[in-house]
Amino acid sequence: MAEFPYTRLSPLGLALALAAVVLLRAPTGGPAQAANPDATVLSGVATVIDGDTLDIDGERIRLEGIDAPEADQTCGGGPSGSWDCGRAATNHLRSLVRGKHVGCETAGRDIYGRVLGSCTASGRNINAEMVRSGHAWAFVRYSLRYQALEAEARGKRIGIWKGEAEPAWVFRADRWQTAKARAPEGCVIKGNISANGRIYHMPWSPWYGEVRIEPGKGERWFCNEAEAAAAGFRPAMGY
Repeated sequence: MAEFPYTRLSPLGLALALAAVVLLRAPTGGPAQAANPDATVLSGVATVIDGDTLDIDGERIRLEGIDAPEADQTCGGGPSGSWDCGRAATNHLRSLVRGKHVGCETAGRDIYGRVLGSCTASGRNINAEMVRSGHAWAFVRYSLRYQALEAEARGKRIGIWKGEAEPAWVFRADRWQTAKARAPEGCVIKGNISANGRIYHMPWSPWYGEVRIEPGKGERWFCNEAEAAAAGFRPAMGY
């Protein structure tokens, strides 16, 4: 998923976050954390967008503190030398939420309005399970909460750790720069209109290379996701 700055924490928020880290434990069912009485909880049936993003009742939720491979990303270590780690991450997240009631404790919003959340299903912390299983990195730029679980997965050489894997944030940056050199005025996001509606594609979307922009149909290029959302476009599934 696209990298974006997280909402800055107030001193009180920082203290609560640190307290949550201290209170983490790791039983068989996954880490648990003390409830934050000031947090908002979103719950319901979740639709998986990609390996670190859910949708609940139209609210886009970015799993806070982790970063999964992008849908079109491959990693080293498969039987043939590489494997579709991005697709595997998306499918693993689906397996964690399928047929279950999902609850997400919010941790603010990113600059594009997406909720940052710590989510659970059947008593398991989904964020933690994605890192524990080797399907996501701990996003230590923003949170140290899952750093120990990442070390555990790396030690077992599972998932993204069984071979060479480019961190998702590096993969996105490379794709963005390559697309920027070719896009009009450096605005790389493609706003496409089809039978599925008004959808925007990021440079790491599996369908990005196939999308052709036809301005006569109302399609256009966007410089950022906020601009695309304001024009009534929604992100492509699996980006």
